Amino acid sequence: MANISDTIEEFILSVIGDDDSLQLSRNELANYFAVAPSQINYVLATRFNTDKGYIIESKRGGGGFITLIRICKTDDELSAILDEIEKLDGLTYQKASNIIDRLVRDEVIDEKQANIIKSAVGDKALNVPMNNNRLRKSVLSQILIGLIRR
Repeated sequence: MANISDTIEEFILSVIGDDDSLQLSRNELANYFAVAPSQINYVLATRFNTDKGYIIESKRGGGGFITLIRICKTDDELSAILDEIEKLDGLTYQKASNIIDRLVRDEVIDEKQANIIKSAVGDKALNVPMNNNRLRKSVLSQILIGLIRR
């Protein structure tokens, strides 16, 4: 049985479908799932962040309405991801995996390519005497540069 966060995520994904954005009422969603609004905040923050290809816009005093925006799949998006990565000191496997999954979802790469990239940035491939997170960042950055140049 799925936990409530998984259920809320699946619901939001089904509602947004192929659309580029979705406006939600945090309070209505919390009432629908019989959870506290903080649970909705948690799902949005962890499942719909920029790593996963979403931007959340929220207006103060707007009655708890938020707009969930799917980031477009373009070379500009790849450049933006690359810029995000370059600002980091290192890159965990989970964060790299989220970025790669986002590229699959946006049809920038296919599942087979994603699996190859995940293997290249995984701990087994990066078994060297240095900080794996920094090396992972470098490897994924170079892959993204290659995708932009293709």
